[in-house]
Amino acid sequence: MTMDVRAVLEFATATRGLSLLLQAVFNAVIPDHDADAFRPPRTEEPLYLDSSVEWLLGGLSHWDAEHFLFIAERGYLYEHNFAFFPLFPIILRGLAETLLWPLSSWLSVRGRLLVAVALGNTALFLLSVVALYALSRTVLQDRRLALLSSLLYCITPANVFMTAGYSESLFAALTFGGLFLLEKGFTFRACLALSIATAARSNGLVNIGFLLYLPSLHAITQIRVYRTTTKGHSKVFHYIWAIIRLLLTSLLGTAIIALPFCAFQYYGYRTFCTPSVSLEQIPPALVSLAELKGYRVPDENGPPPLWCMRPLPLLYSHIQDVYWDVGFLRYFELRQIPNFILALPMATLGIMAAYAYFLANPELCLRLGLWDTGAHFDKPTPGMFNPRVFVYIVHSTVLLVFGTLCMHVQVLTRFMASSTPVPFWISAHLLLLNEPLLHRRKTSNPNVQLHTHSSNGCQHTPQNPIIALLPYFKSCSSTTQGILGYFLSYWVLGLALHCNFLPWT
Repeated sequence: MTMDVRAVLEFATATRGLSLLLQAVFNAVIPDHDADAFRPPRTEEPLYLDSSVEWLLGGLSHWDAEHFLFIAERGYLYEHNFAFFPLFPIILRGLAETLLWPLSSWLSVRGRLLVAVALGNTALFLLSVVALYALSRTVLQDRRLALLSSLLYCITPANVFMTAGYSESLFAALTFGGLFLLEKGFTFRACLALSIATAARSNGLVNIGFLLYLPSLHAITQIRVYRTTTKGHSKVFHYIWAIIRLLLTSLLGTAIIALPFCAFQYYGYRTFCTPSVSLEQIPPALVSLAELKGYRVPDENGPPPLWCMRPLPLLYSHIQDVYWDVGFLRYFELRQIPNFILALPMATLGIMAAYAYFLANPELCLRLGLWDTGAHFDKPTPGMFNPRVFVYIVHSTVLLVFGTLCMHVQVLTRFMASSTPVPFWISAHLLLLNEPLLHRRKTSNPNVQLHTHSSNGCQHTPQNPIIALLPYFKSCSSTTQGILGYFLSYWVLGLALHCNFLPWT
């Protein structure tokens, strides 16, 4: 384990522990808001330690986390539960029935699931931060920028969703890990990781773009090499083989990544369009909740829902349309202005990254990074503006545009923070560019620097620049104050508000 990875893991562990502590404090001190959220009745008798676990970890179960916990406990019963993909509930139930099984005499399934959330998301977050660091080192080719990006990720504005019973930490670990494998040329293993990510969140489908782009770039580079090193019929053969391999990789990889989404939609279709259960087989308390709230449950004696009759009967699209009112420009209303303001900082980072990258590489962007770039990729310019970053900027921009125009805009913060490294790369880039305290030659405070060295030139464990900057926050540049202020305020406010059923991102 390198010193950088150790430093990142230590900081990530500290922030996870502090997050769990703060959510318990906030949940105990601040009364819960009476929100119109999904709150299924408890059908299991509580055991000895359930009340204690609920008091310590109950803040992790609010808002959409309740869906994941319900699915882990009861399976997919209500129609709108299918908006939440199955991998995270499977992991929670697996932990509850294996690692936490010795506690079954003192904790109900619900109590063990809450403990599984705390343990599982802590471990998954640590995996995601290591994956992000590895991906950043590979793409950015800049150790300082990779380290600072990963440390900023540890205080992500989406912190509460990385801690509570949501699938964001799981998705980030699989996405960043899969992209790292793809960058290293392990295409099949990358496809498997990205496919598993699609079983965690639907936007894993967008990662297909990386599978189409990076192999295409590799194929074009190979063709350029063949053009200068081979002659005659051999050259034509190499051209054809490069194209065939690209097509096979793209088609097979796309199918692998999309398979979990398709399989889950088929499962939803079978559950509601050709049901095999009746209302008598469902606990009465859960049937009563469905009648009270208008939730659809599978019933073999009832008529199938109308979406089953569509040419392409996608349950996920139906849920987003009917239950969440998600659609193009539907959120553009005056009463949603506060939610747009909540999402503005993350949107600003995405816009700044795209704009700055285009200014630094206009010709590369116009060529889509695909032509005459072989020399650049052999010896890329280290940092935020090297050619390898191009596809990540495009991916981030696509997520930003789609999230702004077609989703509940307040989720943009966690949507992007768990799906793309770009917000952390541009934030770290801006800090290194604008903060004198991070540069030894520019400051009278030599203790505040990214690395420390001994007198004989041997490097010590890298100092955490985030921790080092905080005592000097008032004397930092306005850029540093803005970035760290945003990260830390959302980090804490998210815990205080979300864990008490108050509106948040």
